[in-house]
Amino acid sequence: MTAESSAAAPAGTDVSGLVPGDGGDGDPRLVVSGTEVARYVVRPDLDARHGPRPYLHPVRTLSGTPVTDALPADHVWHLGASLAVQDVDGANLWGGRTYVRDAGYTWRDDHGVIAHTGWRDRATDRLDHDLEWRDRAGRPLLRERRRLTATPAGPDAWWLDVDATLTAATGRDVHLGSPATNGRPGGAGYGGFFWRAVAAGEPRVFTGDAEGEETVNGAAAEWLALTGVGPGGGAYTLVFTGLGPGDRWFVRTALYPGVCVAYAFDRPALVAAGRPRRNRHRVLVADGRWDRAAVADRLAGGPG
Repeated sequence: MTAESSAAAPAGTDVSGLVPGDGGDGDPRLVVSGTEVARYVVRPDLDARHGPRPYLHPVRTLSGTPVTDALPADHVWHLGASLAVQDVDGANLWGGRTYVRDAGYTWRDDHGVIAHTGWRDRATDRLDHDLEWRDRAGRPLLRERRRLTATPAGPDAWWLDVDATLTAATGRDVHLGSPATNGRPGGAGYGGFFWRAVAAGEPRVFTGDAEGEETVNGAAAEWLALTGVGPGGGAYTLVFTGLGPGDRWFVRTALYPGVCVAYAFDRPALVAAGRPRRNRHRVLVADGRWDRAAVADRLAGGPG
């Protein structure tokens, strides 16, 4: 471990040139047991309508199977694994059209950006940095500290931990909304920690006591698993944990494969002034198709 990776840099300090493993393009990589498992795109050069924000892509299993998609033709603003919310005090920080009550999805000049502002720590198994969630005029709405870590979970899996603390930057409460809270029916409460998966065919999704998109969408289960086949034929399983108070699972498998820890699934959420909102998400990225018993066993600390 280098000296610069073992000691945290002051907040707002960019240490991008100090730690190896950025692949030559400035974007850091996460490594588990000598295997690169994820690339973190920190400053994407994207159209404002695509919701520019840092995102993880590609994320891979230990055997190399890709489990994320980015810029897909059906929803170009879906960016691997990322944090994004469609309505942050009226600013669209998700990308795409904005859902407007009594009008439906509408293209509006309301797109903001989630911007990296400085590194605190960078190493091959952890990334720690500061961000700002800004409206279309560049005004900060939220400030965030985000920590990503990658750790082994046996010979066939690894853990991704995402710890994100949001603080109001406006001196007042900041409201988080979704198409559902703005009037869209059908359980479209997306916005939060979103994972756009990649799969050949429709993947299977289940919790400890339910299965299928229609059943698990909107659930508050302790964990949720998505199993599918990635490009090249490799089977994989993703196990998501980390719902906070009031959060719900937003899930799509038929239209596209995606899982979201939704912060405002059926009612607006709040980042109160002077009271940070801490979000802690954990994803098990595994090779193979796991069933309910295998997932429960691993989460309980079973073999591997």
